[in-house]
Amino acid sequence: MLELFILGYCLFFVFTVYTSFMQISFVQKAKIQPAVILDSTKYEEAGNYSIEKERIAMASAFYEFVIFFAWIGFGLQTLDALIQVEQGWLKAIIFVDAFIIINWLLGLPFSLHSTFKLDKKYGFSNMTPALYIKDTIKTGVLFLLFGSAVIAVIAVIIENLPMWWIWGFAFIFAVIILINMLYPVIRDKMFDKFEPLKDKELESKINNLLTQVGFKSSGVFSVDASKRDNRLNAYFGGLGSTKRVVLFDTLVEKLSHNELLAVLGHELGHFKNGDILKNIGIMGFVMFIFFAIFGNLSEEMFLGLHINNEPYAIITVFLMFSPIFSFFLIPLISSISRHNEYAADEFGSNLQTKEDLVTALLKLANENKSFPLSHPLYIFFYYSHPPLVERLKELGFEPSSERLNDMALQSDYVKEEV
Repeated sequence: MLELFILGYCLFFVFTVYTSFMQISFVQKAKIQPAVILDSTKYEEAGNYSIEKERIAMASAFYEFVIFFAWIGFGLQTLDALIQVEQGWLKAIIFVDAFIIINWLLGLPFSLHSTFKLDKKYGFSNMTPALYIKDTIKTGVLFLLFGSAVIAVIAVIIENLPMWWIWGFAFIFAVIILINMLYPVIRDKMFDKFEPLKDKELESKINNLLTQVGFKSSGVFSVDASKRDNRLNAYFGGLGSTKRVVLFDTLVEKLSHNELLAVLGHELGHFKNGDILKNIGIMGFVMFIFFAIFGNLSEEMFLGLHINNEPYAIITVFLMFSPIFSFFLIPLISSISRHNEYAADEFGSNLQTKEDLVTALLKLANENKSFPLSHPLYIFFYYSHPPLVERLKELGFEPSSERLNDMALQSDYVKEEV
């Protein structure tokens, strides 16, 4: 069985590198062609950013490939020999925490390069070393406290319950739902500064929009995302009574009221179409399959890794190999997501106008330096959203049309009252 898992990882690695290679080759050719959607300067810059990002992804994939085989060859066995603890749940905490921390340390050079070199170069990152360290410490504390608690519970379930993988799935699924409920509260208390919107006219318009759709939230907030990054974004965070509308301060600054309402209308389309519940259902189904696979591994699997078939080993093997299964499920999940995005675009454009949504998408593409074209294979595997070119066509705007070009140039575009 271990041989099959290793073969799967090798296929995962080959596909990852190949799709990155094809994307780089595609963008290199596309960026010297006449600009599409973006002006020529930003078009070339977005292409360069896309290429550099993929080159880093390829280098990271090779690096992780070596680390993976180091873990299989001697790493897991060495770590197991170093941790001489009898108590199952305690060994699971120490072993899995050590495994995760070592991987994080090994991947730190790529994280630092992306944050402090690549993103700085293209004007995205505002991160300072002090803020990076502060965020890292907070994240580490959360992981050591809550992550270790989750590991301990899973270890106890594995040791004491027959068909443990069913109960383990139920527990982890419940934890994920809880995290989604608490996410905006955690971000507010530990990482970001959430404030009520200062623009009361905009707040009133948003509340009217939410009422119109029947979306109940605990408030509309602006978050100081610009202290870390200049990208534009917004999201609906939380579940149940913790639901809130969160706008990045960069988004509030760059988009007009109508454009911002169109973006929120798109997000509300996901709510109205039940996409959030569908996504939770898909996630639950995939996770159940994963638990069924990793809950029934053969003894030979662990013998091949030179570790015992115990909770710490089962959890670690899950963390090592689940990305393989996820990767080959991505195309299906991405296809469903792209379909949902088209429907959400339609909903959002009906709440405002298609022109409002189009100009908002154009601004997002410009500010986020999103290259508008990608290789079909790359889209197939990785795009959870349709390419901007296709979204604009679906909304009735040809990327090469004079009308769209005029809209892209007029950053202070205001819709005409009809």
